Amino acid sequence: MESFVILGILAVAFSCSGESQIEQPTPLFGEMTIDYPLNLWDQDIEGETLLRVRVTETGAVDSVEIFGFSGYRAFDSAAVAGATGLLFNPATRDGKRIGVWVTLPVQFSKRPLPDTEN
Repeated sequence: MESFVILGILAVAFSCSGESQIEQPTPLFGEMTIDYPLNLWDQDIEGETLLRVRVTETGAVDSVEIFGFSGYRAFDSAAVAGATGLLFNPATRDGKRIGVWVTLPVQFSKRPLPDTEN
């Protein structure tokens, strides 16, 4: 089965106005892969699912919500299933680890990833 890389990195869905600055969570690994549903791959169908993910103070994901549906149940299910296994360096505030909600766009695309090193 083919895999894809989460193209979007974290966009913050959690902020605390008036409080000290929060250092956002970052993925532990450079590339995070989630299985591309084979039936949609074979049909050349692409899409995006937008997730809300709660990253705990240990860097694990303990909750996943679909924030924006792709229009394909298989994409949405694959995105949720894959996101539950992601690991992060946790967010911190004043040097203390904290749990936060972040948005995570998951793009299912058959096109090659853009070269981000140039």
